[in-house]
Amino acid sequence: MTIRVLVVEDEEVAAAAHAEYVGRVPGFRVAGVARSGADAVRLLRDDPEVDLVLLDMHLPDVHGLELLQRFRQDGLLCDVIAVTSARDLEVVRRAVSQGVVQYLLKPFTFASLRGKLEQYAAYRDQLVAADDEVVQAEVDELLGKLRPAGGPALPKGMSAETMRLVTERLRSAPSSATEVADATGTSRVTARRYLEHLADTGVVARRSRYGGGGRPEVEYRWVRRDDRH
Repeated sequence: MTIRVLVVEDEEVAAAAHAEYVGRVPGFRVAGVARSGADAVRLLRDDPEVDLVLLDMHLPDVHGLELLQRFRQDGLLCDVIAVTSARDLEVVRRAVSQGVVQYLLKPFTFASLRGKLEQYAAYRDQLVAADDEVVQAEVDELLGKLRPAGGPALPKGMSAETMRLVTERLRSAPSSATEVADATGTSRVTARRYLEHLADTGVVARRSRYGGGGRPEVEYRWVRRDDRH
């Protein structure tokens, strides 16, 4: 079974990258690329066999959540994975309440998207194999395909608990790698690796901190939602 995917993304480079990523995952095929909400609605009406939409939340003509509502009002029942830089907890909550099956934050690697798609494929396979009526254990197994117990993957060698400690420190005060290491009980090298990962994903900003007579050190500051673009 081939899963047909519509990529909805207004940025040309990102749209091409997402489509290329989808094409690299066995069992998936790109059904089209939409650069706006209006394009997405038109393409889905023309091609009702689309199974899955990779949906950006920030489109030039409509917010992704409003577009999702329009899909449902038009009877378009394709599944949706949000692929977006929107980190607002309220957006995440509303997306889940409107039936988004996965939520992937930009920027991400091919491996991260592949993992989400493979989870979705396992879910679809389970749907096909299930009887018309299911027992509780089968429902739990079906939904578990979309949300494995291991949670989202961090880069190799990073732990979710250490990431939690690092982000808690940064949310309380701008910090250097040395200060984060002291606060979390890790080495300075380890702290810097986590900090650089957060900076690369856009949730932390770097700046030089001057003081004393030595070289300036890098300070990491949590980027508040209102400061993000």
